[in-house]
Amino acid sequence: MAVLIETMRREGFELQVGAPEVIFHEEKGVKMEPFEKCMINVPDESAGSVIEQMGKRRGIIQDMKSERGLTFLEFSIPTRGLLGFRREFTTMTRGEGILASAFDKYAPYGGDINKREVGSMISACDGAAMTFSLFNLQERGPIFIEPQTEVYEGMIVGEHLKGSDLIVNVIKNKQLTNMRASGTDEAMRLTPPRVMSLEDALDYVGQDEYVEITPTKVRLRKKYLKEFERKRKN
Repeated sequence: MAVLIETMRREGFELQVGAPEVIFHEEKGVKMEPFEKCMINVPDESAGSVIEQMGKRRGIIQDMKSERGLTFLEFSIPTRGLLGFRREFTTMTRGEGILASAFDKYAPYGGDINKREVGSMISACDGAAMTFSLFNLQERGPIFIEPQTEVYEGMIVGEHLKGSDLIVNVIKNKQLTNMRASGTDEAMRLTPPRVMSLEDALDYVGQDEYVEITPTKVRLRKKYLKEFERKRKN
């Protein structure tokens, strides 16, 4: 992938990548999927959170040991459950956890997994993002872009913590009524945007979204840019 991206930068091309998917197959009429053996080392205080999240992802604990302030955990988990988990794992353990996994076997389908409990903030229109709009949106979740970033309809500009997707207008600016009002922008302090690497974006992207890779940017977007197209698809 790194070689491909470097080639794209030189040639000025771009591409879109969807969320990683596993390959299922059937054996004697039973739907089978790949499972992995996952070994985890975390500080004792993080063990509970990791066990809870692995359980939500259909992980079955096989072994657990604690020694010198560290907990060793071994799980059998569908490969689907691990997709997108590493970024969350790093945050959950404050970078102090170690996770390693390897393919184990094909086994019967483990059930549905709801891996992402947050939604996306989706741009409603084209234009340049304004500080005024981003300032008002940041209380709803992390923002992915800076002021003056060129956005387009269907582009994902932030994360909505309430769980559902949210259509937003990030190009709206405040109306200035006098010279004094124009200076209030100085009081608008934006939290630094969450800048995603290619690996971060591939971990984060949902099934109805694309990672858009250009020679200079890594962006997220909905597969269907128009709101009516997304509603029709759903």
